[in-house]
Amino acid sequence: EIVLGIGGVRMLRALGHIGITCYHMNEGHAALLSLQLLKERAVQTGVPLQDFEAVKTHCMDIVRRLCAFTTHTPVAAGHDKFPYDMVEQVLGDFLPSSLIKHMAGEEALNMTLLALNLSHYVNSVARKHQDVSQHLFPGYHFSFITNGVHSATWTCPEVAELYDKHLPGWRHDSFELRHAINIPKHELWQAHIAAKARMI
Repeated sequence: EIVLGIGGVRMLRALGHIGITCYHMNEGHAALLSLQLLKERAVQTGVPLQDFEAVKTHCMDIVRRLCAFTTHTPVAAGHDKFPYDMVEQVLGDFLPSSLIKHMAGEEALNMTLLALNLSHYVNSVARKHQDVSQHLFPGYHFSFITNGVHSATWTCPEVAELYDKHLPGWRHDSFELRHAINIPKHELWQAHIAAKARMI
């Protein structure tokens, strides 16, 4: 998670990607990127990291505006937490532990809590999951976006041709795909075999 979060931001910097307007954390695994952004902002503005009030005033809102967070996990046990002795062992003095504890929890570094505290936008992946997330993390606002894929982009050409034949309009209204159950099974199987042969 250090490589993904902190390393991810550093890699983007090394590649010359400096005008990024949003970092999307898909689950808490990348949440340490917010700490990297916070540290960068403090260094840029000359704010001492030990001065919590100055960090809060001059850095946190900037980092929040750069971060968005999607949570997928509907059970407490699925949200990564790390004991602070382990955090100090692997992160060293990356940031003052008091600062990290303020954003990620006093008991252990809770990756979801860190992402929640340093994101301007937070969403769950279904309406019901929004309710579950509110229950797991009371006091935080969760929007919801129903999880899924863009069908017109991800459907293979063989099956897309079949959909065009039986479900006109599916490319613009994926709700039409509910009628795919009516496509003759032998035609669907032929499209599957053709796609598989092309892949092989």
